[in-house]
Amino acid sequence: MPKKRNKENQGLPKRWRYTRNAYYYQVPPGLEHLWEGKKTFKLGNTLTEAYKEWAKRLETNENVKTVGELLDRYALEVIPTKALSTQKENNRQITLLRKIFGMLPLSAIEPQHIYKFYDKRDATTSAKREIALFSHAFTKAVEWGYIKQHPFKGQVRIENNKPRDRYIEDWEIIECLSLKSRQGAGSVTVIQEYIRLKLLTGLRKGDMLRLKKDDLKKDGIHVKTGKTGKTIIYEWSNELHQAIEKALNSRPIDISPFIFCNRLGRSYINEAGESFGFDSMWQRFMKRLLNETLVKERFTEHDLRAKVASDATNLEHARALLAHSDSKITTKHYRRKAEKVLPMSYLNKTESDNK
Repeated sequence: MPKKRNKENQGLPKRWRYTRNAYYYQVPPGLEHLWEGKKTFKLGNTLTEAYKEWAKRLETNENVKTVGELLDRYALEVIPTKALSTQKENNRQITLLRKIFGMLPLSAIEPQHIYKFYDKRDATTSAKREIALFSHAFTKAVEWGYIKQHPFKGQVRIENNKPRDRYIEDWEIIECLSLKSRQGAGSVTVIQEYIRLKLLTGLRKGDMLRLKKDDLKKDGIHVKTGKTGKTIIYEWSNELHQAIEKALNSRPIDISPFIFCNRLGRSYINEAGESFGFDSMWQRFMKRLLNETLVKERFTEHDLRAKVASDATNLEHARALLAHSDSKITTKHYRRKAEKVLPMSYLNKTESDNK
């Protein structure tokens, strides 16, 4: 009977282990020459690094028969093509899915397994995303020729969560910008300038926090979006010039290359999409906002992006600002302002007809 894997190694690919804050691969006997002559090869400090290194060195198994083997290939070939923040989340999802389904043959998966998984995960949003990734892996399995048809696509009906509808009113923004910084605490000013710039561009948090002075060109702010890789130019206006100038003046270190930076002049976010300090700074700002102003309902940083889409002159303008490829996404999740409709005027018409 095979030895049970340690808890920290459960869900990892075969022969992988996590130790000394890094991921290692136990090289099969006789294959050491493919791994620089080592019996234990360090793949990387993070899962993303580990999968990238593995992809370089390990030939893809063309005879995939189990779910675990399918997920391994998906991790090797598909996940590295996504945004860094998405890669991190996908690797977490694959680790969980491999623990549960890894030993099953591809042909064994049926819709009932998906429903049971969803129930065991308490029908959470995370469970829906894990199922979505699992479904995409089987779509790739059809593409790669491992199976003839998807085992559960179109056969599993899971109700979607109601889209968030929090709309930030203009007066709430005024309250945000009226909050005073305490002596020696510049984080309030940083958040306020972040809000000003966010409301003009609608940029995602990661793209906002990665903005550099080098991105400020003659024709506007050049942004290569982290999620799609698409470059967008936000053309200069007086308001945009002023917002950038105020953001630069709010920095604790004026020689930093970043528009928003911490006390060391570094970005609040790394290349993997992990933010350091900004989220806690935002939460402190929200706490003061609710305690010291007329604003009584908390809103998220993401709700600011929705306000931009809601206040845009039309749907196409909103889609372009948010860098969406499909306006359906903009409509469903970001256009939150209630539609105003003029009532019919039957009464006036009737009175006129009777004269």
